[in-house]
Parts: sequence; C-alpha cells; structure tokens
Amino acid sequence: MLIRHPQNNRKPVAVQQPTTAEPQDVRATSVQRSAQGKPADSLGTHNRKLIRGYLYDQIDPLKAAAMGRDKLRVQIESMIRRICDDNRLQLSRQEEEAIAEEMLNEMVGIGPIQPLLADDTVNDILVNGAGQVFVERFGKLELSPITFVDEEHVLNTAQRIAAAVGRRIDESHPMVDARLADGSRVNVITYPLAIDGTTISIRKFMRRNMSLEILAERGAMSMEMALVLQRAMQAKLNIIVSGGTGAGKTTLLNALSQKISEDDRIITIEDAAELQLQQIHVVRLETRPVSAEGTGKVDQRDLVRNALRMRPDRIILGEVRGGECFDMLQAMNTGHDGSLCTVHSNTPRDAIMRLENMVMMASMQLPLEAIRRQIASAVNLIVQIERMRDGARRVVSITEVCGMENDVIQTQELFSFKTSSVDAKGRLTGQYASSGQRPHFYSAHAHLFEGQV
Repeated sequence: MLIRHPQNNRKPVAVQQPTTAEPQDVRATSVQRSAQGKPADSLGTHNRKLIRGYLYDQIDPLKAAAMGRDKLRVQIESMIRRICDDNRLQLSRQEEEAIAEEMLNEMVGIGPIQPLLADDTVNDILVNGAGQVFVERFGKLELSPITFVDEEHVLNTAQRIAAAVGRRIDESHPMVDARLADGSRVNVITYPLAIDGTTISIRKFMRRNMSLEILAERGAMSMEMALVLQRAMQAKLNIIVSGGTGAGKTTLLNALSQKISEDDRIITIEDAAELQLQQIHVVRLETRPVSAEGTGKVDQRDLVRNALRMRPDRIILGEVRGGECFDMLQAMNTGHDGSLCTVHSNTPRDAIMRLENMVMMASMQLPLEAIRRQIASAVNLIVQIERMRDGARRVVSITEVCGMENDVIQTQELFSFKTSSVDAKGRLTGQYASSGQRPHFYSAHAHLFEGQV
C-alpha cells in the first residue's frame, strides 16, 4: 500500500485553526500574495509545514512517483480531509483542492513552480529564495504570486531537480546545471554562495518550433531577410548566430535548422539539449559535468573532436564559449559546410572578436593574423539577434563575411533594423532596412536559386 496509515497511538497533527478575526479574503486560497507582495496563507506557514510533514510521513515519495497522477490525487485529498477531521479544521473544498494540487506537484513535479512550466506564455522562471518567484512573459519580468514555504522547501525542490539527472546540490557543491524531463535548462546556486537563499533559474524548453517564415510574420525579421537566410542554408553557408542572454538565439537556430536537407547527417552538441531538429538523421550529443569525485567531465571540445570522427555533414554547436571554437572553425574549414553555432556578443564585429579570443583560449600558439584568416575562411554569415528594451526579440543585423584585406576581416551588412519611435506604452517601432548590397554567395551558388522568386 502506498499510504502508511497512522497507528492508533499517533496523536493528531496540531493544526492551528485560523482565527475569526482573520479577514475572509485572506483565507480565500492556500497560496496567495497580497498587494504589498508578501505571502498570504490561509493556514499560516506553520500549519502548512505541518500538513506537508504529515503527508510526507504517510506517503513514500518514491512510490508516489510511480503512481498515476489521478490516483495519487485521490489519496492525498483523502488524507487532507482526515487531517482536517482529526483537528476540527474547517477548509472549503477549493482550499483542500489547492493544497492537494500543491502536494501533488511536490511529489511528481517540481513543487509550487510546476504550473509555470505548463504555462506557454512563460519563458523563464526565476526563484530568488522562498519569497520571490519571477517569470518572464513576452520579454518582460514580472513577480509571480507563487511562493515556497521556506528555504528548506526551495532547497528540497532544487535537490530533487539535481538528483533526477544524477547530480547533487549542497554546501560542498553549491552550483549545478541540470535539465528537466521536458528539456528545460536549470541552474541552481545555494548557500554559502547565494546569500539570500537558494536561487533556481529555469530557461523553459519551448515546444513551439517556429520557422523563419513564422518569425517574419511575428515581426522578428522581414520576409526578405527570411528569404536570404533560407538561401544561405540551401547554399550550406557556415552561420554564427550572435546575441545576448535571452535574445532568442536557440529559437533562431531551430528555425534555421528546418532548412537543412533530409539527406544530411547532422550532429548537435549542447550543454543542455534544446534543439528540436525535424530531420530523420540527427545525432544529439550533450556534455557531462565533473562528478562529485572530480572525474568524468566531458566538455564541448571533447564532443566536437569526437563528432569529427562520426562522418557528419553538418555540425550544430549550441553555444561556443571556449577552446572548442578552434575545433569548430577547423570543422567548418574541412568539408563540414552548413554548420551552425551561437555566440554571446552584442554586435557582429564583437562576435568576430569573441571568436578570436576563444581560439586563443584553446592554447593554440597561433599569430593573430592566422586566427583571423581561419575565421574569415570558415564563417560566411553572422546573424545578430537582440531582445530590445520593449521585450521584443528582433534580428537587428545580417552581416556577410567577405574575406581578409591586409590583416582585417572584411564584412558587409546586408540588413539592419532601424528604430524610428517609441509609443506611449514603451513599444518600439521601426523598419527592417536592406543595405542594397547583393550577397556575395548569390553569385557562387546561383544554380541553387534558379526558378526561385
């Protein structure tokens, strides 16, 4: 049996009843937040912890995870009613259901923030200790009404997330990167590094797999820009997607990948698997962090080197940020045309400088001019995407790399976004402008575009 019924000599849980002086609207739900941003709990934090403790005493979480959600809900609701009867606590049906849902999420999900994972309007979930949960919707951060009971509650949730992928989070290992079952990326940092309480940052795995055309329809680029990127993929250009944190680099990378031929063997390399490739011949590789014993680490550079032995047609590297940049450029220069990767930078020129610096990080004793020639011959296109101050994500530049002149990498900007005004609500308006320059790769691959509009 899943439920271990209390013995006859077990004392009832001492649940304090809410006083009659407590305002009725405060008792409306088990987890609320007042207008001032402070938690308001119909049972009180103390009583809420006692009910949680009683339920965990009676229900084995390991067995609970193996049960169906509906069956487990019935068991939990039955136990909550028993607690209320034993302690003469009067709760409405709505309050009982709210507590049951919370406990259900505790045992088979990730606690109070589980509903946010199911909310498709939420991109990021940011837990700053027990009392603050922020979410990002449509590019803007907002405070959520959800709270945790206390710091122990947050840490327990973080430990379950880490344990699910074979990792640990505690004082001796206060930082961890993990991935949820749905593919969402998670970073956790706790005491003693996080002074104000355990912090959980979740970048949700977006189920929407948008194409270049859909991005254009939503205003992230113009249709003319989408056409150029489509042709760049047809021509197997090596493309760098550049942008800041949360700018939409992975979304754009997914959109570009849809234009890859079904005949190509694609190998993806990521720290946390997020890419949603639709082709049938895809091999997905993921890095592995160092174990608690200090062994077993496999980084992106190891995987790039191994990928070159796997007969890839294209390599897609989720994010370049270290010595693997040198190996990726080598791959782009040795027959793996049409490869893609992302890099953190604010402009296309900054992206080139970042690539230079990362090649130097690979401890390759190469002169700067040789590094630049390597980049100029490997990279064909840099697509700059930005999350703008109104929260919208836009492709603000498409820049073509045109080779070297003396010791300088030459580029030409094909498209840019020009801001024209800001309305009363802070939304930016502007236009996608073409430079009027014909892409160099059009001439070299003209045969691919015959008959296309």
